[in-house]
Amino acid sequence: MDGVLMRFLFLLGSSRSGGNTELLARRAATSLPAGVEQRWLHLADHPLAPFRDIRHDEERYLKPTGNEALLLTETLAATDLVIASPLYWYSVSAATKLYLDHWSGWLRVPGVDFRQRMAGRRMWAVSALNDEDPATAEPLVTSLRRSADYLGMRWGGALLGHANRPGDVLRDAAALRAADAFFAATPLGSGAHDGRVAEPASC
Repeated sequence: MDGVLMRFLFLLGSSRSGGNTELLARRAATSLPAGVEQRWLHLADHPLAPFRDIRHDEERYLKPTGNEALLLTETLAATDLVIASPLYWYSVSAATKLYLDHWSGWLRVPGVDFRQRMAGRRMWAVSALNDEDPATAEPLVTSLRRSADYLGMRWGGALLGHANRPGDVLRDAAALRAADAFFAATPLGSGAHDGRVAEPASC
């Protein structure tokens, strides 16, 4: 996407504002170049309806409205998508998972061309966890990376911090150092990732 204005969409998946994951994401964002546009959305402020899987029914997915339309529009407008979700039960938060579930519907809304338009954009992950072993977050990172792979998106990387109580991540010196270098580690507009996987089946 060389020559295209970079637009980072930060999707905050915590159930509360100002949590450790958000603090870590905002720290990382301070290192973005001045010309990069930032858009921050808290998923709790834009709740989505439960996702209905009607792929095999006679119904068709309709053009989204309300909060779903907002999130779709903002997602498509971003060159870089930053999923900032705390680690809940070894995966993303419920609000984040619901947002990803709606991708399945967006793939099938006539005229949206979600897969084609997301291909080549980049996904990043930010998460705070209360376990000092970063391997605990592997299911979250794998889920997001494979979701990016499925749409042909590039993978920017995962930024992890340790926290037990509100504000703890600001005392994690290693996480703060990583945050300061996070977006600089991969030059903006580079780092193609071509992996693709089959779409997950619904239960």
